Parts: sequence; structure tokens; C-alpha cells
Amino acid sequence: MPHPMASAYWITAPRRGELRPQALPALRPGEVLVKTLYGAISRGTESLVFNNLIPESQYDAMAAPFQEGSLPFPVKYGYISVGKVLEGPEDLLGRAVFCLHPHQSAYVVPSEDVVPLPPDLPPERAVLAANMETALNGLWDATPCLGDRIAVYGAGTVGFLLAWLSQAIPGTEVTLVDPDISKAAVAQRLGLTLKPPEDAPTGCDLVIHASGVPEALAMALASAGYESTVLEMSWFGERKVTLPLGEAFHSQRITLRSSQVGGVSPTRNARKGHRRRMEIALDLLCARELEALITGESAFEELPDVMEKLADNGRGVLCHRIRYGIDQ
Repeated sequence: MPHPMASAYWITAPRRGELRPQALPALRPGEVLVKTLYGAISRGTESLVFNNLIPESQYDAMAAPFQEGSLPFPVKYGYISVGKVLEGPEDLLGRAVFCLHPHQSAYVVPSEDVVPLPPDLPPERAVLAANMETALNGLWDATPCLGDRIAVYGAGTVGFLLAWLSQAIPGTEVTLVDPDISKAAVAQRLGLTLKPPEDAPTGCDLVIHASGVPEALAMALASAGYESTVLEMSWFGERKVTLPLGEAFHSQRITLRSSQVGGVSPTRNARKGHRRRMEIALDLLCARELEALITGESAFEELPDVMEKLADNGRGVLCHRIRYGIDQ
């Protein structure tokens, strides 16, 4: 028998969205009914969808798990959901889980698509899971080493996580580079050094670019040392990127490579699949200090207005959490 109606957020036009009623199917064997507790707004790909900056050639490639509708609009998009299993297999009943699911108050998915939270991870902090998974995969691609001098461009949520993970490697010297000095307090809480681009280090062993700003990639190249690697983690959508490859790029023998969370890094793919990668990401989020990356919270009912406001002014914003009714 079908469940009561849920509510889902749909992007309906460039920079416009609305909540729509969502019918839930009857549960079938091997499925779970999840009541959403918390979600979060992705400041990366989801913002590109909201601002209609996804190239038509990438509509299929950028489809989100459990997406409904089609890019560009109308589309139910998103991939950060933390909830409680209300119905399903006995080993999952009542457990808090993470799922790559669009913004929706409740949903039915196959049980293998939810990942239980570790006992020490509160649901409120688990909304960072997709960002942590991206950072983890990026470092698997980047392969930082002991004693490396590392610059991370872009003090967004993923940039902060990349820098935080990198500094845990013994001997590393990590600098987070961003012009938004309002984020210095968050950097301090995480034990990180944040500098503006004019004070960025040079001669680095590894440079990771995660700002999402095309012009910043040229600055990132300038931080790279001889025969070092610049890892590009931003996805620019339809925006064009111009790089000064006629300067030191060739003489310094710099490697520029991409990293994308859709595929498990080839350095780990033979031993760790998508689920194991997410389990590791959730375990890493048990560190309490990472709560500093959640810089705001709104009720689910406010999501259409919040998305528009953040699109207009996202200064100082890292992870913005969405709170659902949690009394069920």
C-alpha cells in the first residue's frame, strides 16, 4: 500500500525552485523507507544546475542518483540526505543513514543505496559526507607524500576538507589559499593556515585547485614547483578557462590532471568501490572539529528562498544545512 505524500524540491527555471508533493511507492523487498532528518546545499554542481550552467553535452553525465525530470529544467536534483530508516530490513530499522538523494522529506530506495552512520557520527554532521567523499577521492588521485609542501586553492567545503586531510600527513606544510578572509576563523578552528592569493606559496610539491573560479587555476599553476602536479577538482560547467601555458608550465614540467568523484580513483578502484569509499568518508567525519564547516541552517520549507539568496551572495558560506521535521 502506498505511503503518505512526501515533499520534494524541484528546480523549475534558472535560479528558481519550488516544493512539490511527491508520491511514495509501496515498499518492495530489499527497499527501505527513509524519513529525512537533514540535508545540505551543494555549493558546487548543484549551484551550476540552479544557475543553468551545465553544458547540454553533459546532461546525462551529470544526472544525480534518484534524479527525476531532466536537465536543465524542471529537475529534482541534489545528493546530500541524512535520514532515519522507518521501514525495511530488520538490520536497518531505526538506524541513521546517508543517501545520495535529492532534497525530499521522505523516500523509498534500495537498501544497498543507504550507508549507516558510524555510532560516533551525529546526523547533523553527516551532511558533509558527499564533500568528504570528494576530498578523499581527490587525495587518492593526488597521492600527497610525507613532507610535501601543499597549496589548496579554494576555501570552500571541499577545499577545507582537502587541506584538513593533507595536514594530517606527517611533515606536510599545507596552505589554504582564498581571497575571502572572512573564512580565517574557520581555518583557525581546524588548525589550518589561510592566505590570500598574493601571499600564496611557490615551489609546491602538490597544488590542488578547488575554488570553482577559472581565473584561480592560473594562480594555482604559479604555485607549482618543478615537476610537480596541479590537481584540478573544480568543474566549470559552461564557463571557459584560459591558462598561461606559455609561461613556466613547460619549462617547469608541470602535470595538470583532473579528479572527479563520479569514479573511484584508479589508485584505489581495484580494492575499494563506491560504498567502501563512502564508509571511509563517514568515519573521517567523526572528528568533532569539522562541525565548523557548517556555517548556516534553514528549515526545508525555506529551501526555495535560501537557494536564491545563496546564489546572490555566498560570501562566507561553506556547508549550509537543511533541517527537516524530525519528530517522526
